[in-house]
Amino acid sequence: VQLQASGGGLVQAGGSLRLSCAASERTSSTYAMGWFRQAPGKEREFVARIIWSGGYTYYADSVKGRFTISRDSDKNTIYLQMGTLKPEDTAVYYCAAGRLSSPRSSQYDYWGQGTLVTVSS
Repeated sequence: VQLQASGGGLVQAGGSLRLSCAASERTSSTYAMGWFRQAPGKEREFVARIIWSGGYTYYADSVKGRFTISRDSDKNTIYLQMGTLKPEDTAVYYCAAGRLSSPRSSQYDYWGQGTLVTVSS
């Protein structure tokens, strides 16, 4: 499974941005897909995840109410709509796919290349 992330960029605080992650295929290994982020000098952290079957979504407390994860089954693509962005949202954002629904990055088998989101104050 290959994941291709896109959509990062520079945005002012309070602005919005949408990330996309296209999967080359959907298998049992893509039962759950998620977004993680890693800021400079910090560990990678969970942002949001979605279950393909049923569309169940889960969010980190830090982004709940501001970010929305969604899927397009026809395109094998997930999205992360980010709103009310804050400077602390600045990070490289990675999409991931795995067999389990988990906030732990170690549970994901496939990773995209990462896309940089920079939020200026």
